[in-house]
Amino acid sequence: MTISIEDSINKENKEKTFERKPTFKINPLILNRWSPRSMTGEELDDDTIMSLFEAARWAPSSYNNQPWRFIYAKRNTRYWDKLFDLLAEPNKIWAKNAALLVVVASNKNFEINGKFSITHEYDTGAAWENLALEATSRGLVAHGMQGFNYKKASGFGKSRRF
Repeated sequence: MTISIEDSINKENKEKTFERKPTFKINPLILNRWSPRSMTGEELDDDTIMSLFEAARWAPSSYNNQPWRFIYAKRNTRYWDKLFDLLAEPNKIWAKNAALLVVVASNKNFEINGKFSITHEYDTGAAWENLALEATSRGLVAHGMQGFNYKKASGFGKSRRF
């Protein structure tokens, strides 16, 4: 059976109406975090956006290296198309209504000595999770995705270290 992206999104949104039930008690913020593929199209103000990145900044990292970089574009700005054009076609269908697109990059080396950091991806994942949880706490959607052109995106950083 084949289902269209639009039908899949509608089905997904209907399924979220059920109550999630963890096996063991956990914080409701974690339990209720999810990644829907429908956005309202509402704008986000700069203070809200910076608060999301501030939450990411407080993630733990090896030697407090903070290897993550967030490259972002707000919808209806001159930078939007640069990030939007990186997306795979199926993701463009739902992401077009997002207020913000973000590419998360990770520096492979420690800033302090230039040596390889085996935990750079792990540390960057912690920063992303902090951002996602902060968004959830504010009633916002943060939807991570892999469907984009990685090769083109790698040219956005200041260097190839990311």
